[in-house]
Amino acid sequence: MNHLVITGGSKSLGLDISQKFLDMGWRVTSGSRTKLSTNLDTNDNFSHEVTDVRDRKSVTNLLDTAVFRFGKIDCFINNSGYSEWKSLSSISEEFLQDILQTNLMGYFWGSQAAARVMTNGGSIINISSLAARRGTANNSAYVASKFGVAGLTQSLSKELGPIGIRVNAVCPVLIRTEGLLLALNGEQSPANGNPEAFLSTFASEQTSLGFLPTGKDVANLCYFLAGPEARAITGQSISVDSGVFPN
Repeated sequence: MNHLVITGGSKSLGLDISQKFLDMGWRVTSGSRTKLSTNLDTNDNFSHEVTDVRDRKSVTNLLDTAVFRFGKIDCFINNSGYSEWKSLSSISEEFLQDILQTNLMGYFWGSQAAARVMTNGGSIINISSLAARRGTANNSAYVASKFGVAGLTQSLSKELGPIGIRVNAVCPVLIRTEGLLLALNGEQSPANGNPEAFLSTFASEQTSLGFLPTGKDVANLCYFLAGPEARAITGQSISVDSGVFPN
């Protein structure tokens, strides 16, 4: 049975990804700071470990524990992260350090730990963002972290390719999650205090298809990238954005 390890796999987008892999017969190990927001702990093929991706030792422990419980790891997904709009003048050292440690350095530690235990045929997937493709106002810290993920993905695809590990990134746009709605409620976000109206307008005016993708759309792409059908795909940042940013 194949085995996925994912950070932040116990809620929102990560939960959609975890559920997809479970539905397809995989074992799943999730690591996050928060407790489970679901009854997945009743599934014998699911395991949750308290993990702080900002802490290298914590991430290493996640991978070691996952191998001990379920054996060989076939796919590792860096998913833990958060967004928050802040103008340049309001960015503090504490905020910048936290968002970079979570959104970028955590991806380094996760990839490092996964590469150590993976074998030929393994796949690392980085959950990135449309913010990895273009900058937006009051969003420089988050955008910088996601541009970093794009560079990390490209570099690791070259470094790990010779040992048979593929590395790709998935770039969703505005997936309706608890975390996104919280960020859009921030004073400096582009939603002006009305996240639902902002998302509706964005879908109608910015997408080609007239709707925003869901977590399940992202999960479907992750599942494809994890499998043998994607054996020749590596080093790519693939958008799931309903045509917001065609390229």
